[in-house]
Amino acid sequence: MNPQRDHPGADMQGFVRELAAFVGLTDDDVALIRRTAPIVLQHERAITAALYEHFLKFPSTARFFLAEDGSPDPQRLERRKHSLARWLRETAEVAMTHDFVYYLLAVSLSHSHRQHGPGGKVPPQFMVGAMSLAQTAFAGLFRDALDAPDALDATVAWNKLLLVHLNVLLLGYFLPQPAK
Repeated sequence: MNPQRDHPGADMQGFVRELAAFVGLTDDDVALIRRTAPIVLQHERAITAALYEHFLKFPSTARFFLAEDGSPDPQRLERRKHSLARWLRETAEVAMTHDFVYYLLAVSLSHSHRQHGPGGKVPPQFMVGAMSLAQTAFAGLFRDALDAPDALDATVAWNKLLLVHLNVLLLGYFLPQPAK
């Protein structure tokens, strides 16, 4: 990142381009991600369901998805699954457009600056953990659908992209928190 630049949010596309170059996300990687996207997207519902089932297993993450009576809030879970599915679809396109990179920043801020809603602010370790769960799920899909060398190449390409996304998703945690 340019040391003269303000917060990366001032130029998200530049920040993302620089991160992509830093992690070695090449045009070949982008093409491979787009070619293997159907493998991920055909499992969109299973991936999103598994992720939220995982969150519900741990009190520290379940708290974000509970109703006032302490039971899982089905409406909230469905909204979150819908949001995750949107992220999966847009990620599969690898379109680092102005709108998409600022969408990622908005997701970051919605997790890091929550003033309302169950659970409050989402700690950054859960953002990192969720990305790890996604990486693991995708690697398993590629292992099952492709021969070993292609599965490895697809996993590496997707991991590069997911870590660019993770960097953006963590930006909100570095912004000043609003005064209480």
